[in-house]
Parts: sequence; structure tokens; C-alpha cells
Amino acid sequence: MSEKQPKPPMWWKNTYFWFGALLLIVGIIGLVAGPAAIRDPGQKREDNIVVWLYFVGAILMLGNGVLSHRQTVQAYHEEFGSRE
Repeated sequence: MSEKQPKPPMWWKNTYFWFGALLLIVGIIGLVAGPAAIRDPGQKREDNIVVWLYFVGAILMLGNGVLSHRQTVQAYHEEFGSRE
């Protein structure tokens, strides 16, 4: 019986990248339209620190995405062998 080898992991299926991109988009909107555009209801007014926190969150999420994708690819190659 022949077993098919599963497809290698794709980076775009990693949700860390999606959340990082969303945080980056919200940060850009905050820079262009001002912090009032991205402020949550009931949140106290702060200057531009809220905008920069979205960028910090985006960097952290994208960094997590890179690390988790590398680990997933490494585990894939360990289990199924390298396709090089």
C-alpha cells in the first residue's frame, strides 16, 4: 500500500502571520487617521502611544510566525525527509 507524502507546510496557513498583518494594518490606520480612529469605546485618551503598541504587537506576532513556521518546516523534514 502506497502512502502519499503530505504537502509541506505553507507560511500563509500560519495564523500568526494573519494576526500580525491585521495589527500592522490597524497601526497604519492609526498613523494616517489618528489614534481616535482605532481607540476602543471607553478607552482613555492617550496620544500616539496606542498606535505604536499596535506596531509592537505586529512585530511580535510576525516574529512568532517566523519561529513557528521554521519549527514546523523542520519537523516536517525530520519526519518525511528533505525534498532537496
